[in-house]
Amino acid sequence: MKTKLLLAALCFALTAFPENLAKFVNPVIGTGDHGHVFMGASVPFGMVNAGPTQLETGWDWCSGYHESGKKIIGFAQMHLSGTGCGDLGDISIMPAYGDLEHSREGLASEYRHETEVAVPGYYKVVLDRFGIQAEMTATQRTALYRFTFPKGSNNARIIIDLENTVGDEATETRALQIDEYTVMGYRRSRGWAADQRVYFCMRFNRPIHNWLSEGLDARYAEATFEVGPNDNVMVQVGLSPTSEANALVNLNAELGLSFDFDAVADAASAAWDKELGRIRATFRTERERTIFYTAMYHFMIAPQIWNDVTGDYMGADKQVHRGADYTTLTTWSLWDTYRAAHPLATLIMPDRMRDYAKTMLAIYREWGELPVWHLVSNDTYCMVGEPAVPVLADIILKDELGDVSAEDAYDAIKASMLPTLFARNKRVPLRGKDYLAELGYLPYDGREGESVAKSMEYYLASWAAAQAAGKLGHKDDSVLFHNLSMNYKKLWDDRVKCMRALDSNGVLRPLPQDFNPNQQTHDYTEGNPWQYTFLVPHDVKGLAQLMGGDKALESRLDSLLAADSDLGDNHAPDISGLVGQYAHGNEPSHHILYMYNYVGKPRKTQKWVRYVMDELYTDQAAGLCGNEDVGQMSAWYILSALGLYQVEPCGGVYQLGSPIVEEAVIPLADGKTFTIRTHGGSDKAIYVKKYVLNGKQIKGTTITHEQIMSGGELDVYMTAK
Repeated sequence: MKTKLLLAALCFALTAFPENLAKFVNPVIGTGDHGHVFMGASVPFGMVNAGPTQLETGWDWCSGYHESGKKIIGFAQMHLSGTGCGDLGDISIMPAYGDLEHSREGLASEYRHETEVAVPGYYKVVLDRFGIQAEMTATQRTALYRFTFPKGSNNARIIIDLENTVGDEATETRALQIDEYTVMGYRRSRGWAADQRVYFCMRFNRPIHNWLSEGLDARYAEATFEVGPNDNVMVQVGLSPTSEANALVNLNAELGLSFDFDAVADAASAAWDKELGRIRATFRTERERTIFYTAMYHFMIAPQIWNDVTGDYMGADKQVHRGADYTTLTTWSLWDTYRAAHPLATLIMPDRMRDYAKTMLAIYREWGELPVWHLVSNDTYCMVGEPAVPVLADIILKDELGDVSAEDAYDAIKASMLPTLFARNKRVPLRGKDYLAELGYLPYDGREGESVAKSMEYYLASWAAAQAAGKLGHKDDSVLFHNLSMNYKKLWDDRVKCMRALDSNGVLRPLPQDFNPNQQTHDYTEGNPWQYTFLVPHDVKGLAQLMGGDKALESRLDSLLAADSDLGDNHAPDISGLVGQYAHGNEPSHHILYMYNYVGKPRKTQKWVRYVMDELYTDQAAGLCGNEDVGQMSAWYILSALGLYQVEPCGGVYQLGSPIVEEAVIPLADGKTFTIRTHGGSDKAIYVKKYVLNGKQIKGTTITHEQIMSGGELDVYMTAK
């Protein structure tokens, strides 16, 4: 009942803002450099991301699209956004004239950015090879296309391409004509997601003149149509994770027999307006507003719906589960998103937390542990640590579970953290957690590489587990997990003031004479000793003591930002957006600038946070200094623009920074709002004179989740001095 009332209150609040916020979004931002964002049509958190897939391949085509790409091979229904690995691009369709070769190169057409139009929920481009205008829009589980054929003819074609995608390999496919308007099929593939299955149903607005398909295991199929000059062929595409029949059910539920393209596009835009209205903000400049609402847009692409309108979904056990009473979700880039995207979600969309928790617990039941990097019913096991633990612990601590049992959630946390002590499922890889339970760290001479990064991530997750255990009254567990979380101190090498690897006897790796903290080694994940030395968001004051006190930590932070940015010859390309050795383009650095608050130097936090917002985020295609990482880069900007950041992995203590909003209103439950206002801000007035909450000046530099969710006003008085 609480969840239903909360949802109703939020829906009322969100519909109270009439202004079109989608017009402030520029989807081109992040399509250049290494942003890897999705380009195309979707609705917030929708299963379908309908958009172009380009001929070009490589790291910068993880989403299938890059601003530098020259040719399009088709329009696929599924794309990733902002990842560092490529996959999806499933169920592609390509309009064409005449005969053409069924291959990636054979389908390709040049296009020009001048013919592209991209706004939330709608995408258009002209395929220059054919002169065909392609338009697309989407609902949650369907896409609707309008292809305009300029010359007409009875040889206007729609090619269904089940072969070419973004970095995976088709293992089993089918495309069958059901009647003169309808085609059904599926695609099974092996890639980053080891066993992906997606089913489809397509319905055309005019009868198929001729159908060509190899039937079972067909990689390509063609439908031809009789069209006049400048006539269009429209295609509805419904997807399902469970069956072709449910793809039809989804199609009928969300589009029915209607081909009213403009109405669907308007509804998609309205869906974006509603979700973007979860923060209604004004800014001093158009540039800041564009960056902010584009960040909101990118933050709201995932995690994505992964069930049918019936509630059916494909589980982590590869079994179809029927009639779930929640929205199952996929695309969990948790190593990235636990840091800012999930805390932001608890703040502005608490009504979604029940779905988050239920999805995670279903994965735990079906597979044996909480998700790590879950994608379309598969765990890719990409990245390190146990990143679902701080997310689920945060939901527990903020009392946003709804009707989910807190004890069940905690059982999943402790079994995932220390499986050798609590309910091990042997089909789940240990990933060094046997060493964690036995030694308190992962040794570099053990089975696991990247031992420093993995240990440090496990420590902060252990701290989160301790907080959840404490809230629920499990004192012994709380002590166990807290003590484990403090083992980061064992990795401290006082000789070089860095975190370094231990062997199985507890001895630090021998220190090379030419030790350089700028160099990435196999002890670290997408980082180096500089960045991982500060990966102690759960115990910043303890880290300061380890270094020699607050002044020592301040000095070390200063040195990080002043260090030579040279990374040497061998380093991950993800280490980007460098300010000294602070790497904003990759997630382990994201909390670091807020650590100055803990040592009594908030002006340094304010200075550097504003520098990053002003210099490393732009309104151009190359507007991100690293991968978007499924909303994390954008969530950092959103929270920092509001002047907030949750440094501790869970619990709702927000560090205060230097907001750039003039005013931001966050709708809350029960008709309440929380408003942030700045006074006297300018390009130079980036420092904070005082924070005033509901008329009373805040002592210190923190505000709590509970204070925000109670509603009220935070007035921030800015100064240049």
